[in-house]
Amino acid sequence: MSDSDRMRAGVAACMAALGWTALAAHAAGAPLTVQTQYGWVRGARTHGVIAYKGIPYAAPPQGALRWAAPQPPKRWRGVRTALKFGADCMQRPTPGDMAPLRTRPSENCLYVNVWRPAQASGKPLPVMVWIYGGWYVDGGTSPAIYDGASFARHGVVLVSFNYRLGNFGFFAFPALVRHGLPAGDFGFMDQIAALKWVRHNIAAFGGNPHNVTLFGESAGGASVNALLIAPRARGLFQKAIIESGGGAGWLGPDRPLVAGAHCAQAIGVRLARQFGITGQGMKALAALRALPAAEVLDGVNMLTRARVRGYVGGPVVDDSLYFGPAVRAYAKGMGARVPVMIGTNSADLGWMQAKSLAGLFAEFGPYAAEARALFDPGGKLPLQQVSAEVGGALWMIEPARAIARILSARGQPVYAYRYSYIPTAMRKKWWGAWHATEIPFVFDTVKARYGALTSPADEAMARTLQRYWIAFARSGRPDPAGEPAWPRYRAGAGRLMDFTEHGPVVGPDPYRKRLDLVLRAGLQKPGT
Repeated sequence: MSDSDRMRAGVAACMAALGWTALAAHAAGAPLTVQTQYGWVRGARTHGVIAYKGIPYAAPPQGALRWAAPQPPKRWRGVRTALKFGADCMQRPTPGDMAPLRTRPSENCLYVNVWRPAQASGKPLPVMVWIYGGWYVDGGTSPAIYDGASFARHGVVLVSFNYRLGNFGFFAFPALVRHGLPAGDFGFMDQIAALKWVRHNIAAFGGNPHNVTLFGESAGGASVNALLIAPRARGLFQKAIIESGGGAGWLGPDRPLVAGAHCAQAIGVRLARQFGITGQGMKALAALRALPAAEVLDGVNMLTRARVRGYVGGPVVDDSLYFGPAVRAYAKGMGARVPVMIGTNSADLGWMQAKSLAGLFAEFGPYAAEARALFDPGGKLPLQQVSAEVGGALWMIEPARAIARILSARGQPVYAYRYSYIPTAMRKKWWGAWHATEIPFVFDTVKARYGALTSPADEAMARTLQRYWIAFARSGRPDPAGEPAWPRYRAGAGRLMDFTEHGPVVGPDPYRKRLDLVLRAGLQKPGT
C-alpha cells in the first residue's frame, strides 16, 4: 500500500471513529420529540437544556367552558412544536410588576412548560412544579425570571403552568350552585388538572412522577398551602415549598360560596348586574359566558382588586377545594403529611391602615410601648416602614412560623427559613429583602431581573439558594454538599436558616419577640 493510500485509509478510519462518537453522543442525548397523552410535542435544545413550551394540559376555558372545570384538550395529529409560551391567562398586568409577562393574555391559556436536561439520565429525575403568584389576579409562566433552564442544568425536570385568575378563576353564580356544577375556585381546579398532567406525562420527559415537589410564592405559596389541604390534590406531589404564602387570612376576604349578602354567588350576581344581565338561572349564566373577556376582566389587577365590587377577591371557601386560612385548617389536623420547606422574606408583604405612628402603636393596646420598642427602637423610622414591618409580621412572617410549629408538632419534616439577602444594587434603597425578591435567586435568573447591576455576590447567592431548593426536591432534606447544615424545625428551639448577605446562617429567629408580641396583642384585619 502506498503512502497516499495509507493516508487515505487513516483519514477514513478517523472519520468513521468521529462519526461513531457523534452517533454515540447523540444516542446519549434526550429526545427532542416526546409523546404525551394528547399527542407528540417537539422542544428545542439550548445550552444543555431541552425546553418544551406551550403544551395544552386542558381545553381552552372559553364559551361554554368559561366557569367550568378544566376539560381535556383535543388530541392533535402529527408533532406539535413546543417552542413558544402559550398565552398567559386573562388579566390586566399591574404596572411595575417585577415579573412582567412576555405574552398577550388570553382566556385560551391552560398550558404547561417543561425544562429537562439535554443529556439522558439513567434514572428518573426529580420533578419541581412551580406556581406563580400575583394575588390571584396577575401572573403567568412567561416572565424571564421563571425560566427553568438552570434547574434543568442541575438535574431537575422543572414544570410551570398557567391557571385562571381574577373573575375567570374565582367566581360563583346561583345557576352553577343550583345545578351542582363546579363553582368558586376554578384556579385551583386548573392547578389540580396540571398536577394530574404531570403525573400522567412527566415520565416521558425523564421525570419521576413519584418524586414531585410543589413550590410557589405569594399567591403561589398560598396555593401550595391550599393544595396540601385539599383532599382532591392528595398524592399528586410528595414535597412542598411555601414561599411567603401567608396562611392567616390577611391576603383576601375568604368569602363563603353561599349564604349571606357578601358570599361568592351574591358577588357573581352583582357582576352580572353591572352588565345589565338580570336573573340568576342558566340563561343569565349563558349571557355572562357570551360577554367579551375584556369586559369580564372588569379592570382587576393587584392595584384595583380590593375596590372592584364585582370580584370575590380571591379563593372561595367551599369546603371542598378551599377551606379557609391554612393555619386554621392545619390546626384541625388537615393537610398532607409530607416534608415541607416554609419561609418568608425579612421585609415581606404587609401594611397597616393607621395614619400615624401613634395610631399604629395604639392598635397594640396595653402592649403599645413594647411594640414601639421592638418595631421603632430609635424612634426615627417613617410610618411607611413601621407599617410595613408590622404588616409583614402579621400577613406573612408569623403565619409561616405558626404553620411550621403545627406541622412539625405532628411529626412532619419541616424546614423553616428567612430570606434576608438584599441584592447589591438595592442595599441603599431597601431596609430588608422585599416580598418576591428571592424568586430570581431561587431560579438563578438574577441577570434577567437586575441586568448589568447584578454582582458576583448576587450570582453566588443564587447558586447557593438554588442548591438548597434542589437538594430538598431530591430527597426531602435541604442538605447540599459543602453548604451549612439546615436542621429540622422544632417549635421549642425555633431555629431556622437565614439567607443573609454573609451566606446561609442557622440560628434562632431574630424576629421571635416581634412575632410573640403580635400574637399576644391579637391584632385583627380592619372590619373583622
